[in-house]
Amino acid sequence: MDAETVDLAVVGAGPAGLSAAVEARAWGLSVALLDEQEAPGGQIYRGIDAASARARSVLGKDYADGAALTGAFRASGARHIAGAAVWDIGRDLKISYLAQQRSQTLQARSIVLACGAMERPFPVPGWTLPGVMGAGAAQILYKSAAALPSVPAVLAGCGPLLYLLANQYLQAGIKLKAVIHTTRRSDYLRAARYLPGALRNWPELRKGLRLLGNLRRHRVPVYAGAQAFSIQGTDRAESISFTHHGRQHRIESPLVLLHQGVVPNTQFSWALRARHSWDPSQLCWVPETDRHGQIEDTGIYIAGDGRGIVGAKAAACQGRMAALAIAARFGHADAQDRGARAQAVRAELRRHLRVRPLLDALYRPLDAHRMPTDDTVLVCRCEEVNAGQIRQYAELGCLGPNQAKAFGRCGMGPCQGRLCGLTVTEVLAQARGVSPGEVGYYRIRPPIKPVTLAQLAGDQ
Repeated sequence: MDAETVDLAVVGAGPAGLSAAVEARAWGLSVALLDEQEAPGGQIYRGIDAASARARSVLGKDYADGAALTGAFRASGARHIAGAAVWDIGRDLKISYLAQQRSQTLQARSIVLACGAMERPFPVPGWTLPGVMGAGAAQILYKSAAALPSVPAVLAGCGPLLYLLANQYLQAGIKLKAVIHTTRRSDYLRAARYLPGALRNWPELRKGLRLLGNLRRHRVPVYAGAQAFSIQGTDRAESISFTHHGRQHRIESPLVLLHQGVVPNTQFSWALRARHSWDPSQLCWVPETDRHGQIEDTGIYIAGDGRGIVGAKAAACQGRMAALAIAARFGHADAQDRGARAQAVRAELRRHLRVRPLLDALYRPLDAHRMPTDDTVLVCRCEEVNAGQIRQYAELGCLGPNQAKAFGRCGMGPCQGRLCGLTVTEVLAQARGVSPGEVGYYRIRPPIKPVTLAQLAGDQ
């Protein structure tokens, strides 16, 4: 049976994917949007349509504003393929996905990948203990299931999400033991050069200052410039230790939420054999695209945080820009109208990006929290490979992550390197004394998501 064909297939229902779908429909393209969740919104706006007034109040205006985008998507006429786990995308623009326990296919004339971001690995001693999780994952639990901690929590790491979640918990009535962040005076000095540009987007900076001020008003203990994190416990987390102003501290808590920023989800772009480069400002791999987000001349575009971390509003602009380029490619857009629309979207995108260099410099994760020196710290949680073993691989001649698979199965577990890939790249680069760009990354192959032979047999 021939696969259904659409002008545009969008993978991912976050700000970038929804915006691409809405824009494409406005220019008359047929659109199908595939997403693993049942409702649109992605991780940023997860559960927005079903969220109670209380949840919207706790999560804030930026979250509540997502309802307008999901509403526009529902009214656009785009087809929503919910509960679809995409496991392969080919350069022939054929998409294979798992839905209703069987593999199905969709043929597209163009594709927008809006796969978003994932939390950066935080390999410190004790990070695999029960009771330790990512702050982003904790936020998703509240968005999707209204789940809140039953005990006072400790939030540790760096990045805007750390302060955002702390304030959301306070709004929900949750007590916090402490907020421990790694931002030092030297980070502020490094970021100062970007302040004039960021001030042109003053409302975003003001939001951040309000979050910090609210922590002080609630008298939450805040430890700035902390380092050397270590989580103690036998069967589960019991406490977190760290150094602050040269002194050792220990805070008892059965719940530790770690976060040191997010990085692009590049699994599909690697599987498509797109060229990638190492971004030294965001300390991650980013796919190389043209200004519209297209990978070479493939008809496959990347929009949003999967192309480099930009934030929700900028991601939405990139989704619209990709859709405009696709509409022009198929002759669905009048050149004058499209040009005026593209100019307006580019101006909006530039405005949202003004604060990004400041954030990247201010919340740069510590080297020791990305490349652990402790030989007992697990890097590959699936195959239980620690940092010391990876350094031994380098001493034996291992050049990069792909060779590390042969040395010790690192990156060959169920997560397919998502949780260890960046760490392995940086640890090997450090051990070899070369740049991460020279070390490279895993060779990602389909299936990107688990699929059984029985499910494949259903694709007939």
